[in-house]
Amino acid sequence: MEITRVGLDIAKQVFQVHGVDERGKIRVRKQLARAKVLEFFAQLPPCLIGIEACGSAHYWGRELTKLGHTVRLMAAQFVVPYCKRGKNDANDAEAICEAVGRPNMRFVAVKSEEQQSVLMVHRARTLVVANRTAQVNQIRGLLGEFGLVVAKGVARLRRELPGILEDAENGLPVLAREVLSGLLEQFHQLDARVSAYDRQIRLLAETSEPARRLMKVEAIGPQTATALVASMGDPHVFKNGRSYAASLGITPRQHSSGGKDRLGQITRRGDRYLRTLLVHGARAYLRVVDKKTDAKSAWARRLKERRHVNVAAVALAAKHARVAWAILAHGTDYRPAGPELAAA
Repeated sequence: MEITRVGLDIAKQVFQVHGVDERGKIRVRKQLARAKVLEFFAQLPPCLIGIEACGSAHYWGRELTKLGHTVRLMAAQFVVPYCKRGKNDANDAEAICEAVGRPNMRFVAVKSEEQQSVLMVHRARTLVVANRTAQVNQIRGLLGEFGLVVAKGVARLRRELPGILEDAENGLPVLAREVLSGLLEQFHQLDARVSAYDRQIRLLAETSEPARRLMKVEAIGPQTATALVASMGDPHVFKNGRSYAASLGITPRQHSSGGKDRLGQITRRGDRYLRTLLVHGARAYLRVVDKKTDAKSAWARRLKERRHVNVAAVALAAKHARVAWAILAHGTDYRPAGPELAAA
């Protein structure tokens, strides 16, 4: 009988294949070198292939799809329950093969090259911002060794450090001034790189029709819109907007039993970068919510009055995630509720 389902455990050089037929009987179990993977699957009839959603998984998903196979990516934590005792590549591939055949398994959409390229811009910007923050903290620490204290914040250091270097009466040694001048130059270079990535993200948002529709939502700008479009992939992978918000980790943890619902703290299990963008956008929106009269603002204002502002920010971020899913899944524009609904 032909192979109908395959579990592929990917790595850098050595890949493990576990294939079964329609009755679940093992038909192939072997190791493949990286250069032989596509050659092996090109000789197989179209089948279902399961892969853990890890490094290079989207690349292999695209390449195997070109060969006519159906590829399903799964989060690693969903594969673990199907793994037998003993951690090795063969057992991992068998667990993947078993998990991909489950009817209720949750899958990750295979991202296109364009989507991964957009996410690469975001990841590169995040790294540069982290390096700039580290540079600022180092400069502030070095200045503190000479009794010169600069308040926290990138803008404060950018404004005050040139004056410190020009002040000849602050007791700063000549060698220290030379070192700090070099660090200031590196700081300006990092600043320029962040600005360049910001311009690139704005350009991507302007040229992307789904991102332009998302930016009509309050508290969603170019950075959040492009990240949402690229990260979500196929929105129909999620059952509804609530499922998408739960996948980002901005919904309460459940511990319900016996018909009694118990909601705990926010799970924070999901894409940390997207969660951060949505929550920061919600915080910015809550600052001006008192000046607005639409239905969403009235809801957010009442929530902020009776709960902590952080709780309100996360709740509003979850609402924005559900709205973003609806816009991308149904291909519609954002329709804000008018003040007459808020009054009702």
